[in-house]
Amino acid sequence: MVRCPRILLILAVAGLSGAAHAQTEPAPALPVGTVTAQKKPIDRPLDFVGRVEAVSRVEVRARVTGFLDAVLFKEGDPVQAGAPLYSIEPDLFEAAVQEAEGALQRSQAAQTLAAIQLQRAQELVDRSAGTVVARDQARAALDQSKGAVTGDEASLRTAQINLGYTKITSPIAGRIGRTSVTKGNVVGPDSGVLTTIVSQDPMYVTFPVSQREFLRAQESKANLDRSRIAVRIRFPDGSVYGEVGRVDFVNISVDRTTDTVLVRASMPNPAGTLRDGQLVQVALQTGTPEEKVVVPQAALIADQGGVYVFVVEDGRAVVRRVKPASGGSGTDAVIEEGLSGGELVIVDGLQRVRPGVLVRATPATTLSSRT
Repeated sequence: MVRCPRILLILAVAGLSGAAHAQTEPAPALPVGTVTAQKKPIDRPLDFVGRVEAVSRVEVRARVTGFLDAVLFKEGDPVQAGAPLYSIEPDLFEAAVQEAEGALQRSQAAQTLAAIQLQRAQELVDRSAGTVVARDQARAALDQSKGAVTGDEASLRTAQINLGYTKITSPIAGRIGRTSVTKGNVVGPDSGVLTTIVSQDPMYVTFPVSQREFLRAQESKANLDRSRIAVRIRFPDGSVYGEVGRVDFVNISVDRTTDTVLVRASMPNPAGTLRDGQLVQVALQTGTPEEKVVVPQAALIADQGGVYVFVVEDGRAVVRRVKPASGGSGTDAVIEEGLSGGELVIVDGLQRVRPGVLVRATPATTLSSRT
């Protein structure tokens, strides 16, 4: 009976020892998905804000005054060069042509008569039956009649040109805007712009480049052929235009108000996607890639101190401050500083990761879903 308390004491001590041992067991490692930071050749684009401009832009105006007979196009449609656009009442202009033709016929007849009279006067002089004065007068009359013919020919040509101006046609191929006049109105040189036509393919994209960026490009790409620079554009909704353009012009002077150099690129526009005056994002790719460390965008975390990622070192999550490059490469982020390549970067399970916590790394592609 004396031994029972001693046995109970031993059992109690053993129980406390087991509880203490259970409390000191390490927490289970968190499962996380990782990728290896890799070095890749990156052709990092230079980004600018640009505006689409038509290569050709024509403001259609009336060149003669008259009543508008017809509007021969549908607003907003594509038109071909030479397509009829407007018709001005031609009656007065046709009459002017006929009048000029009659005047020319009269002057031509007078020229014929003057030529005959000169011939006769010369024959009389040759037979000593006429005077030299009469012959010279006949020659002067012929010269005058020739001048009258020339003037009447010009008048007829002017009347024919004016008649042709009653049919207003498209000088270029492109897309036509809305009309500012309708049938029945009087139009003329003082009527202003009747409509506007802009060419469609190709299109220009112009964008200003700051002096600093321009000088930096000159220093680092001194021997770079500008025609080899690939130009891509992105629309305000984030979508990327499928065609690639080329730089074809750099302005010869710097804009004094903005301290920028205007650069222009030519962009194919076979489907008519680009429109004159459109605002776009411009990305220049030089075609000379540099080795850069690349990680998924999902690995980046931002706080008041900047941007960082979690990497796995000795089975624990460790914070690495990084400096991402502006832009990126699709779903990847280009890292300028903070990673050297080869690190295991955590991309899945970041919600529960804390600095120093034990982690169990698994390649991110093998996880069924992100936690």
